[in-house]
Amino acid sequence: MNRKRGIGVSLVASASLAVAMVLPANTAVAAPAAQPAPAAVAAAAADAVAAVGTGLAKGPDQAFDRVGFYPGGGGLFYSAYERSYHDLVVVGGDAVVVTDGLGNLRDTVTADTTPIALDTTAKLSPEAAAAIASKQLPTVNSVNQRLVVLAGATPALAYEVVLAGATAEHESNLHVFVDANTGAVLDSWDDVKAGTGNSFYNGNPVTITTQRNSATSFSMIDPTRPGVRCTNTSGTTFTGPDDNWGNGSGTSLETGCVDALYAAQRMWDMMRTWLGRTGVSTSGTGFPARVGLTQANAFWNGSSATFGRSSDGQRQVTPMDVVAHEFGHGVFQFTPGGSGGGGNEKGGLNESTGDIFGAITEAFANNPNDPADFQVGEEVNLVGNGPIRFMYQPSLRSGHPNCFSSAIPNTEVHAAAGPQNHWFYLVARGSNPAGGPASPTCNGTTVTGIGVQAAAQIFYNGLLRKVSAWTHARARVATLQAARALFPNGCTEFNTVRAAWSAVSVPAQAGEPTC
Repeated sequence: MNRKRGIGVSLVASASLAVAMVLPANTAVAAPAAQPAPAAVAAAAADAVAAVGTGLAKGPDQAFDRVGFYPGGGGLFYSAYERSYHDLVVVGGDAVVVTDGLGNLRDTVTADTTPIALDTTAKLSPEAAAAIASKQLPTVNSVNQRLVVLAGATPALAYEVVLAGATAEHESNLHVFVDANTGAVLDSWDDVKAGTGNSFYNGNPVTITTQRNSATSFSMIDPTRPGVRCTNTSGTTFTGPDDNWGNGSGTSLETGCVDALYAAQRMWDMMRTWLGRTGVSTSGTGFPARVGLTQANAFWNGSSATFGRSSDGQRQVTPMDVVAHEFGHGVFQFTPGGSGGGGNEKGGLNESTGDIFGAITEAFANNPNDPADFQVGEEVNLVGNGPIRFMYQPSLRSGHPNCFSSAIPNTEVHAAAGPQNHWFYLVARGSNPAGGPASPTCNGTTVTGIGVQAAAQIFYNGLLRKVSAWTHARARVATLQAARALFPNGCTEFNTVRAAWSAVSVPAQAGEPTC
């Protein structure tokens, strides 16, 4: 058998917040075990902040409800909140409250929106909104909708219409926001982000964790990582009479599943070991990988990752960095601020997040068959012209900028991944690392890297401060705050993060931290 299974300001002292936090009195503490766990104290403290609006832009008739809680590094905890107005969800009005295990408020981050004051009675019917939205998608299989407030410079009452269907190229789960009074389409985004077995990419044999159903029945389900499995595009899990999978051929779907499971399991282990995160979702689960798409593509649809084949039909699109890229979209979705909205700039940061998770998974796996080379999709050669993207010098792919500029918000999202990809490489490896490749900076400076693991931890803890209106400027501030929290005993990491952002032309921001 070729593989086997198994193998700041203290909220405690604030009278106005005391009702939201019940802490043991000093005289009542019987033993250390009776103390609330740091996570519970941090969550209660964050809820106290949200209840009274301390540090948050909270207007009349509004409330904040906690929708996510994320332990981070440096003893910090991140609570994500959804805003409501007259009991309607405010899309784009979210916030993150940062607390520590002692109940101290460390920071608040809010999405930008002007004050909300509007009538919540819709003039447009739900049926009319659905008909307007349905024109945005060629094939519509189902429609769901809800009345919301769409935040921003001009808040509006809107229907969020979710269309499940397909474009001409791939499946779609399109969110369309229709003005509930005028019928105008205000915004839209798609959840679909296109973009021991015998392995094709990772060496033979490789060890993957699968499930034994009986003495003569096995399935490509990981019983130790909830939600992780490999299926065909119809959702049927691969099964077999023994625990030996694939034949090492690039045209075999079962072999593609070997590579997909191997990559998903290495990414899970990386997140648990390096980032302190369990699973892709907020609830600590993973998602299925589906193979057999008959297109030269791969995509994340909000609840699974689907993988196609190279344009010549000879290879499945399941190398480690591509698999981790797609599930990296899941991490972006299941961190504060989600993946919707924000236009092409946020879309580019989402694509870059996928690329970064691909690179750090390769580094963690340390597999000589697919080393951490900071190229994206180099193994699959998707359309016959080499890597899809180059993180150390994005401009090696035509139309992909090395540097941030005012053009990024109008740049196609995969190309817009360039500046943050470039930043991450500089933080991890530097501008002139031993063994190369060199990474030319936009301002001519030299940056010394701090290593992939430290860079990954800073990047991920920056994501825990994400809000729906995510930009490169916000990412700069968030990662500087993360560097200071994770590495409090020196300035090396902080200075590298700051220098790398400046080196890709993301300038210093008002109020950003110092070291």
